[in-house]
Amino acid sequence: MSDAEFDVLDQLYFVTRLDHILEELDIQPKVLIQTLTELYKKGWIKILETVDDDVSVDKIDLENNAGNYFYLATKEGLLAHNS
Repeated sequence: MSDAEFDVLDQLYFVTRLDHILEELDIQPKVLIQTLTELYKKGWIKILETVDDDVSVDKIDLENNAGNYFYLATKEGLLAHNS
């Protein structure tokens, strides 16, 4: 796990928006989006349309809509973060 992945997962114990992550971390937006993409591919985060509803896999577009989503660490992501 990269340092950026660790830091981002640290912010995702609760449902969180992109702008909040950017406020909390010293990270460039482009790097954050790349990191979120990698975390999603690993199954370590969920991408949500609302605080309760996942975004359908075929509709996820982090490049253009990352700021419109909510993010949350998955059980697997939390286990990876804490090991």
